[in-house]
Amino acid sequence: SDAVEMSFPVYVHGILKTESWAGTIRPDENDATLGFRVPEERKPEQSVLEIRYSPTLAAAMVDALPYMLAYPYGCTEQTLNRFLPAAITQQTLLNMDLNLEDIRNKRTNLNAQEIGEDQQRAQQWKRFDTNPVFSQSEMQEIVNAGVTRLTNMQNPDGGWGWFGGGRHYSYPHTTAVVIHGLQVARENGIDVDATVLSRGIKWLSNHQDAEVEKLKRATSKTRPYKLYADNRDALIYMILTEADVNNVQMQDFLYRDRTKLSVYGMVVFGLGLETVAQQERLTMVVRNIEQYLIQDEENETAYLELPVGHSWWYWYGDEIETNAFYLKLLARVKPQSLQASRLVKYLLNNRKHATYWKSTRDTSLCIEAFAEYLKATGEASPEMTVEVWLDGEKHKEVKIEASNLFSFDNKLILKGDEITSGDHKVEIRRQGKGPVYFNVYSTNFTREDFIEKAGLEIKVERRYYKLVANHKEVDVAGNRGQVVQQKKENYKRIPLSTGDHVESGDIIEVELLLESKNDYEYLMFEDRKAAGVEPVDVRSGWVYSGLSAYREMRDESVNYFLHRISRGKHSFTYKVRAEIPGKFSALPTIGYAMYAPELRANSDEIKIEIIDK
Repeated sequence: SDAVEMSFPVYVHGILKTESWAGTIRPDENDATLGFRVPEERKPEQSVLEIRYSPTLAAAMVDALPYMLAYPYGCTEQTLNRFLPAAITQQTLLNMDLNLEDIRNKRTNLNAQEIGEDQQRAQQWKRFDTNPVFSQSEMQEIVNAGVTRLTNMQNPDGGWGWFGGGRHYSYPHTTAVVIHGLQVARENGIDVDATVLSRGIKWLSNHQDAEVEKLKRATSKTRPYKLYADNRDALIYMILTEADVNNVQMQDFLYRDRTKLSVYGMVVFGLGLETVAQQERLTMVVRNIEQYLIQDEENETAYLELPVGHSWWYWYGDEIETNAFYLKLLARVKPQSLQASRLVKYLLNNRKHATYWKSTRDTSLCIEAFAEYLKATGEASPEMTVEVWLDGEKHKEVKIEASNLFSFDNKLILKGDEITSGDHKVEIRRQGKGPVYFNVYSTNFTREDFIEKAGLEIKVERRYYKLVANHKEVDVAGNRGQVVQQKKENYKRIPLSTGDHVESGDIIEVELLLESKNDYEYLMFEDRKAAGVEPVDVRSGWVYSGLSAYREMRDESVNYFLHRISRGKHSFTYKVRAEIPGKFSALPTIGYAMYAPELRANSDEIKIEIIDK
């Protein structure tokens, strides 16, 4: 009558593991190969091999176009940033012989990194209150209304302010970005009133002349003066050179003070030098910029890493805008370079909601840069045949050209018994012209005795430390100012490797090291506990360790939910107590994104032995 029956879950020793690789066939190459292994110990019915390929990553920016067109009118900058993408969109679609209806009905995801159903991925914006525009006639109305509205917002002195009317106060930066937008629109075939443009250029040129006079008075310090040319001077210089206004004195000051500019400032100054064909100075500025260039060989991305402490709260400290302008510069000076195509991939990876970037302005600049890159490289008009081979057998042959760019078959998927255990070789072959970007994903429920770590865009590493008490007594001030000795809790961390042992009652600190190659949102990291340990803190709640996360304590795991994770390395820790003697396996920590199935990683597993004390 006093018997008790209890049920305990028994977990299979294994996890669903995804290994990911990225590759590229450069325009001067014809094929690329990649080797991988499928474990013998696995559940065959859960094995999936997915190979994605695309002739262009930059053309994937068309996903952002309908949503930019839907952005409501507001201040001068928002008006510009709705009108400008519309103007670029119109010309880009003409160049690609497409219309907005083609984008709405497209079946192919040109971003080879993304897996899952293509149309569902392109429509992730539906989670938000957004009304994209897919109508050609409505886009034309937006273009016409944008020109009219910007014209009406011009102040009597020729410049632009935050809003039209009112005090009619013109701002240099606002005027500069409007002039740049109108110039880009005119280059894309939009009819812009020449008088409006010339008055704005005149206002900007007068402002530049006044800044030159301030710089000349730096030696005597006669007010008003300034010691160095700044980032706004660099932006205005670039924009005026596009209007055939080359102030040589300002160019000299900017070149002299280039090391005092932000990376953003150096990039736009480089664009100005390219416009006026100052090759010697341009070469030096490009070399200065490349000091900040980071290239990741593993996932084939590149980006400018802004220095620590950069003014991220100012317009010239924005990372996305800096890299977008750098892509424009590369499209002019090194269009076929590795860093140009890798920079496109980096910018694509940092889109929000799989379609657009953080704001109307950085999205507008990215679209502008991608359009220039497409024009310089010809990626929007591929002519090729792509073959996918596995272990010497051809599984797919696809012809890709401009007419089927949004409808070609962009993937090979093999499942279950179609995938055998052992070593395999994937080969991508291309006949024709243009690059091929590809990604390979091998997913298996592995039951290997020791499961090793895997990950590409995100990674996770788990470390165990035995905490040994090393308490100290320190002198502190008492309530009357007297010296009082107080015990300070302190522990030494002794690293534990797989196979090491601890005693029951020992405290183990678990450290999760998270690495992200880009800025991502909505991720979860699930750390599987060894069966013989229990957490010290059993309460779930928010934790902060340089990164905010909600930590959920469960019987079998400790889970971290992250709203966002920034590029770089981060760590979280929690403590467990060794309790039940025996030998235990802690299955790998698993990390994945909730809305992006290609973002998946796992750590090594760890085996520990608990000895009864």
